[in-house]
Amino acid sequence: MNLLDRLTVDMKEAMKNKEKQRLSVIRMVKSALQNEAIKLGKELTDDEALTVLNRELKQRKDSLHEFEKANREDLAKNVREEVVILNAYMPEQLSEEKVAEIVQQTIQEVGASTKADIGKVMGAIMPKVKGKTDGTIVNRLVQQYLS
Repeated sequence: MNLLDRLTVDMKEAMKNKEKQRLSVIRMVKSALQNEAIKLGKELTDDEALTVLNRELKQRKDSLHEFEKANREDLAKNVREEVVILNAYMPEQLSEEKVAEIVQQTIQEVGASTKADIGKVMGAIMPKVKGKTDGTIVNRLVQQYLS
């Protein structure tokens, strides 16, 4: 079952159970996926759908950070709930140890040795871990191993 089908099933379930917050988030994600499909002029692949889902999750996390910084707990609470709902649709996240292992392998594969090679390493790693970890973790580990 692809992501759009899963969202449709979950949307119906959320309607039946009168879960307003979950229903709202699912509708938002479906809308974002459909907009992206229209923009690309074709049905989305699983990888493209994951990219859209990642973008939506990142927006929520950025908003959460700003709300917490501004001491707006009322808004932060809603965004936290949205993040939890969105995380349910993400693939299983890699542990930091596994990401470190991938970073070390990739550094050896591309022959990187200095901080000047960070871009080359990041470009090779990100497709491998797409949707499975946060890019900031990858970036931090790459910088750590290349320094």
